[in-house]
Amino acid sequence: MSSLRREKVCVLIPAYNEAPRIGTTIAALCARPEIDEVIVADDGSSDGTAQLARSAGATQILTVPNGGKGAALTAAYAASKGHAGIFLLLDADLGASAGEAIKLLPLIQTGEADMTVGLLPPDPVFEETGQSGGRGFVVRLARQGILRCTGETFTQPLSGQRALRREVLEALGGTFASGFGVEVDLTIRTLQAGFRVREVETEFRHHVTGGDWASVRHRARQFRDVARVILSKR
Repeated sequence: MSSLRREKVCVLIPAYNEAPRIGTTIAALCARPEIDEVIVADDGSSDGTAQLARSAGATQILTVPNGGKGAALTAAYAASKGHAGIFLLLDADLGASAGEAIKLLPLIQTGEADMTVGLLPPDPVFEETGQSGGRGFVVRLARQGILRCTGETFTQPLSGQRALRREVLEALGGTFASGFGVEVDLTIRTLQAGFRVREVETEFRHHVTGGDWASVRHRARQFRDVARVILSKR
């Protein structure tokens, strides 16, 4: 059996108005002995997200101007000073399921992958009611774009729950794409740089966008940003 290398693990969490779940998310992560540091980049929230994250035990809180997920992740990584061997990139709304993040670590620790992507199970509320999150067209765009740029196919190309080695972030300049193209850009650049990416089954849970008008607009912006990333790589 392969022995796992114990390296410092640092979590980077971009957060914007996540007061309902950020405290539970941070508490779940701080309860895991495998995790050494949790950095939250509060992306201009107005609902007390930063204070709740601090109270829940986050190691470091950054308050940055509202610039989107990519800018918040870039700031969080810069604040870490690259001192960890493995970084977890996680959404702020995972709640108690945030502890599932440790499932992303073994393939990195054994050297079988350089980045792992967490596969989320179907949302139980949507399964029960027959509803749909409505993001199928964005997922298809992302999947086809990654395939054309790298030759690789992913089940959930938009998953924001990831673990990666410090060397990957260093090779990518420690920066993330702007807007909603963060995950697609990260996947494409990581593969094009010669690193290995694997998907891992998890039981993460997070808020799923529905079919209301605000959600439709959100998906339209997401489609636009993903398309921009793909076009820039071709």
